[in-house]
Amino acid sequence: PISSPEASKQLCFLKLGGKPDEHFAAAFLTNRHQLIAFETLFRGTVDGASVHPRVVVRRALELNAAAVIFAHNHPSGVTEPSQADQRITARLKEALSLIEVRVLDHLIVGSRLEDTVSFAERGLI
Repeated sequence: PISSPEASKQLCFLKLGGKPDEHFAAAFLTNRHQLIAFETLFRGTVDGASVHPRVVVRRALELNAAAVIFAHNHPSGVTEPSQADQRITARLKEALSLIEVRVLDHLIVGSRLEDTVSFAERGLI
């Protein structure tokens, strides 16, 4: 199970760290936080990626996920959450709540593991 923000950070850094362009991914989890799948859902440019809630909701339903952890990388290495990051997280959380899928965290991955930012740890989820 993915049972802590630290475990989430390690998984997401291994998958997204060092990518030259922005990737938005999701770890789909069971009710007991067992990993069902980790998937890159959207890919963008060096400074952004378009995220579509309907695609995320559809994939959560297809995988029968009970919870999800979002992650995206900032190729610049600067991991401070932007207003756009906070807005899309709120939209995804709202959309997924309609189908009873919990959003546990949203991580921003930088160029080093210790730079990874957890929305949950900052009280933004």
